[in-house]
Amino acid sequence: MPDINRDLIGYANNPPHPQWPNAARLAINFVINIEEGAERNALEGDAGSENYLTELAMRESIPGQRDLFSESIFEYGSRCGVWRLLDLFEQRQIKITTWACGMALEKNPQLALHLAQQGHEIAGHGYRWIDYRQFNPELEREHIKRTLAIIKHYTGDLPWGWYTGRKSLQTRQLLQAAGLRYDSESYNDDLPYWQIVNDQPYLIIPYSFDVNDAKYYLTPGWMSGEDFLNYLINSVRCLHREGEKSPKMMSVALHARISGHPGRAEVLHKFLDYLADFPDIWICTRQQIAQHWYQQHPYRTKEINT
Repeated sequence: MPDINRDLIGYANNPPHPQWPNAARLAINFVINIEEGAERNALEGDAGSENYLTELAMRESIPGQRDLFSESIFEYGSRCGVWRLLDLFEQRQIKITTWACGMALEKNPQLALHLAQQGHEIAGHGYRWIDYRQFNPELEREHIKRTLAIIKHYTGDLPWGWYTGRKSLQTRQLLQAAGLRYDSESYNDDLPYWQIVNDQPYLIIPYSFDVNDAKYYLTPGWMSGEDFLNYLINSVRCLHREGEKSPKMMSVALHARISGHPGRAEVLHKFLDYLADFPDIWICTRQQIAQHWYQQHPYRTKEINT
């Protein structure tokens, strides 16, 4: 059954208390998208090169031709940006989640090994950083299988989670069937929730697109790093205040070719300094959130009111 159902109600005005560890009032997860080398490229047989989320947002893609400018922008992310961001988090002993494209890991084994050795979460992000909305189901299944095998090669285990982004109607069903424990293919809540997929309970950990550095490149979006920083701080203020009674979670979405540049990385440095003043904020990976939810909030069949 394709993923076509909608739920416009959710938890409504009665969300569960998540019972985060150490009575935290807010759980914050940092994500780095590992896409560089997996994007559309004529070298891979694609019709053209990727022109989305590069420094020139309106750059035209010429069919059948490589775009050396865009390729270089992506290369900065894998050569420089990702290491700057990882160093920023590792200096503070913060574990992050990575949405990792299988092909990107194949082309950068040094990065894959580092992520695994440092204990960061490597979650699936498609084999390619492409649009899967009109993808052939069997080919998408193969891409999922291949990506899972690549991640297991470096970590020794299958990943818990996945986020394609530009998913198809069958993506969630394919992920559940492949053994994933959660996906983040939704933007519709501030807390995890259960959904029946393939007749089985399946955990959804919603992602966010508002707290996303992609908006440096999108209009309307961040005109400067200070815009992003202010939005990050205001999000924490709101959620931390609500967390006195009803704790939530917050995702911070990053890209190595975007926030990995010095002027934007400095914004994250300031934000992490700001968070250091909150002893009741849990900075964690999405896998840790999933493990907590499985233990503290297992799926329960809803009672039918009569």
